Amino acid sequence: MSESTQPINSPTATETVTGESSAGKRRWRPTRRGFLIGLGVVGGATALGLYFGVPYMRREVAGMLDGAEGPPSNLATDPWAWFAIDGDGPVKLYLPKVEMGQGIHTALAQVAAEELGVGWENLEVVQASTSHPIGADSITSGSNSVTSVFLPLRQAAATLSAMLTAEAAAVLGVAASALTLDGLTFHVTGDPAKSVTLGELAAGKTDWEAPEEPAPLKDWSAFTVIGQSLPRKDIPAKVTGAAVYGYDARLPGMKYGAVVRPPTISATLKGVQPGAAATMPGVVAVVAEQDFGGVVAETRQQAWAALSQLEADWDPGKLWQQAEIDAIVTVGNGDGITIQDEGDAGRLLNEATTYLAEYRSPFAVHAHLEAQAALVDVQPDRVRVWTPTQAAGLVRGEVAKALGLKEEQVEVQPTYLGGGFGRKTGFEAAVEAARLSRAAGVPVHVGWTRTEDMRYGYFRPPTHHILSARLDDQGNLLAIEHRQASGDVAFGSLPGIAAVILGADFGAYRGGTIRYAVPNKRTIAWRTQIPVKTGWWRGLGLLANTFAVESFMDEVAHTAGVDPLAFRLRNLDDANPSHARLKAVLQAAADKGGWGQAAPEGRARGIACCLDVDTAVAMVVEISLDRATGKIRVHNVSAAMDCGLTINPDGAIAQVEGNIMWGVGSALIEEMVIQDGVVTPANFDAYPLLTMKDAPHVDVTLLEAGDGRPRGVGEPPIGPVAAAIGNAFFALTGVRLRQLPMNEARVLAALG
Repeated sequence: MSESTQPINSPTATETVTGESSAGKRRWRPTRRGFLIGLGVVGGATALGLYFGVPYMRREVAGMLDGAEGPPSNLATDPWAWFAIDGDGPVKLYLPKVEMGQGIHTALAQVAAEELGVGWENLEVVQASTSHPIGADSITSGSNSVTSVFLPLRQAAATLSAMLTAEAAAVLGVAASALTLDGLTFHVTGDPAKSVTLGELAAGKTDWEAPEEPAPLKDWSAFTVIGQSLPRKDIPAKVTGAAVYGYDARLPGMKYGAVVRPPTISATLKGVQPGAAATMPGVVAVVAEQDFGGVVAETRQQAWAALSQLEADWDPGKLWQQAEIDAIVTVGNGDGITIQDEGDAGRLLNEATTYLAEYRSPFAVHAHLEAQAALVDVQPDRVRVWTPTQAAGLVRGEVAKALGLKEEQVEVQPTYLGGGFGRKTGFEAAVEAARLSRAAGVPVHVGWTRTEDMRYGYFRPPTHHILSARLDDQGNLLAIEHRQASGDVAFGSLPGIAAVILGADFGAYRGGTIRYAVPNKRTIAWRTQIPVKTGWWRGLGLLANTFAVESFMDEVAHTAGVDPLAFRLRNLDDANPSHARLKAVLQAAADKGGWGQAAPEGRARGIACCLDVDTAVAMVVEISLDRATGKIRVHNVSAAMDCGLTINPDGAIAQVEGNIMWGVGSALIEEMVIQDGVVTPANFDAYPLLTMKDAPHVDVTLLEAGDGRPRGVGEPPIGPVAAAIGNAFFALTGVRLRQLPMNEARVLAALG
């Protein structure tokens, strides 16, 4: 879209809902279960700490956070918080979760359609803003969008269906059982002339009494919409160009803003002077404050040009080098927090250690295609924000704080996201646009450049791992320990009290505890604070930790003289349901990937698995190596995943495929470094991403737990990728690669 001022024209980006329209249509009561959920989580954790002590509490909480599906949902089950019926148009479904390419609007629409009973074409998805009852505090992250919304949305849809059916029966003077819903119209079965539309029912009634008993939900075995690969709701707008992303957002009369940036990672701003910025073409306003400098202009190019004329005084601080940061992110620096301790691993490993290995992973950037962006309109009594955000409530709070307003005065409307991956929980562009809009008195759009996006956000932290194991006389795994160090993932975005209570960053050690049925196992996590802002990233610490743990399991298997697949299966307990599912995906991936069969000439295979948010994933990869250049080529990836009840199989497969592509890039080529206090590289020309010519063939097998309960899909499949590649490299060469990325230089160095 051009930079000319065009109005936002998509319901996804513009629909402003205050909640007033639904207030007259409902009377609702909170449930006892919802009240107890809100009360019990904090109270239970506090009781654990007081009764058993802080170390015990930390281990228990760590186990919950590293393996659970997320906290209980507190979303409303009031149907009018989710649905709107206006005239004879489609039923509108307001969703709190944002669409960033993962297909969540389609999956959740399927959940709603299943219980509501309307046709797929009669349901329209609308992104809820923070002013809508369902959109105030939701965050789209952690692979929990389906799991957190599944039950409340089903209950809301079932309740609305029951209320509409009862009302239609009253209007038509028949029993509810005599009605059929066809499209958006109820008619008497066998007599289509006797009918009433949903629009007529909604228009004729302004007060809806909730049923005394919850409306019954379908048994999962009777689902007809859930489990189908239905067309995605977001694709038509994206194909035609009607979809509005944050970078596309436009309002009449809007201007463009740009903001000064620090020259180094440790720089502090001492002050800003206007300089000659105000005299530059197209400049509307100049902001020169002690902690902030920016310009507003008629075009984005004019804003960038004028920015160079601002006189910002910076103290560059220490000019950090990557080696200094790597030295900080090392096991043993600071206090290690034990997050898993079963049996007596410490004593057994001190007596005799069979095997010990060390692993590292680097900084990485999110590399989403849409850079940070926000359009903000600051009015005297109201602020409106359009931005591609995973955390609209967080943006609302930060904008309100920056402007000295109450949160209820700020409305944030999430747009489509051109990739999120954790980085779109940031709020910087929205705050910048808000400050510039207030100064200029007009709506202002701030869109970061690619260099700004790559250098001034937060990053995947580097990690260091030391694993040790002991085998018994029969070659069985007797004891294992994982010592892990990482920069912050979750703690950088949470109140300081979280670090005091938990000690170890649950985002950093995600995937790091030992899931195998080993009688003696221990995991210790070190939080290392570094001068680079690190934070949420797809899977959080899952890729790095799984790389270390699953590479190590492979190494121990070879030490024991046991096939790596057989070794993993041997150390999983059929009596444990999660282990049984993990064994099933391991075997399915092995069967599909030709495990145990001879690989083609010059190729070898590796295997790895993980259990994350109760989703089991396993992969077999097939690689080759150009020994002259050191380049690893991944040819085939055979993946198996059990995410429980699958809402949309095509969507689930696409998520596995996307994770694999990113995982291959992270394993082989992606790396960010700090040089002379500056994040490098600054653009995609020097930060390689996996291209189509290097993309492997991917084959995905979906299994189901068979309990009618969905699990997370967005992040678990990234876990095993790097480890499976490293394990295949060992199978091919007899040499271990223990540092990511496994690029040409490291391969050649390892091969000697």
